[in-house]
Amino acid sequence: MSRSLKWFSVLTTIGMLFILLGGALVTKTDSGMGCGRSWPLCDGQLIPAEVTSELLIELAHRIVSGGVGIMVVILSIWAWRSIGHIRETKFLSITSISFLVLQGLIGAAAVIWGQSDFVLAAHFGISLVSFATVLLLTLLIFEVDKKFQADKLILDKRMKGHIIGVTLYSFIVVYTGALVRHVNASLVCPDWPLCLNDQFALPSNMYQWVQMGHRAAAGLIFIWIAYITYLAIKHYRHQRVIYWGWIISFILVSLQVIAGAFIIFSRGLLLIALSHAFFIACLFGMLSYFILLTYRSKLNADTLKTHSEQEVKKELQLKL
Repeated sequence: MSRSLKWFSVLTTIGMLFILLGGALVTKTDSGMGCGRSWPLCDGQLIPAEVTSELLIELAHRIVSGGVGIMVVILSIWAWRSIGHIRETKFLSITSISFLVLQGLIGAAAVIWGQSDFVLAAHFGISLVSFATVLLLTLLIFEVDKKFQADKLILDKRMKGHIIGVTLYSFIVVYTGALVRHVNASLVCPDWPLCLNDQFALPSNMYQWVQMGHRAAAGLIFIWIAYITYLAIKHYRHQRVIYWGWIISFILVSLQVIAGAFIIFSRGLLLIALSHAFFIACLFGMLSYFILLTYRSKLNADTLKTHSEQEVKKELQLKL
């Protein structure tokens, strides 16, 4: 495989990660209106007359998004031409461009017309899907050299069910986390893990409900991933991609929980908040890869079943 394509795919994936973190930075610093109700220009100008910190953050996010967007288009076309024979390549190429465009349109609509916090919270989830498709495309490019075996896996029904279930559930965790940022509920509960550690009581307002709802959702996904990791260690030690993949996922979800707690302890320190977004992005990328492996597992099982049936037919024909 071309070394240039590998390097370009890695740079594009890193660029998509910067878009994710840039979006989180825009939300965290309340810079969404840094350029006014104008898009793609700032206040209708190429070079704004009055420069503020909010304007710089929003403008930088737009420039990075535009540049990385071009890289995604180039990567998709390049991968299509180079490894188009791999069955997932074309789907991921089309999906990566589609979700990138959707992500940009939603961002532009939020600036021009404005959206409710509950709608804007979905933007981060769409950004995650866009990042995951580019990450998967990059992994396909590296898989061609067979540096690690990920094309002959056969997963049992229990593992498949957990992978699909926890990946779908992760959208709830992501959405509630984004909603916490958009409604400015990050510090509405001064303690952790309870809202007020000296008393166990139901949330008293909408902001506390949003915050505690996210904590409950994050706690459940931590327990769920811990259990799947236990299953992977117990039953999939011989399949390194599943074995190490779930160990990495457990480390990521643990770091995510720790970062979430330190957001409270540090009273919203920006670096901690961005690391929280970084860990969930990496975790979602891993879960997306497991979905790809689940799809392959089904194809591998169907192929194995077909071969077995053909062998049985041949044996019957020989006996007759």
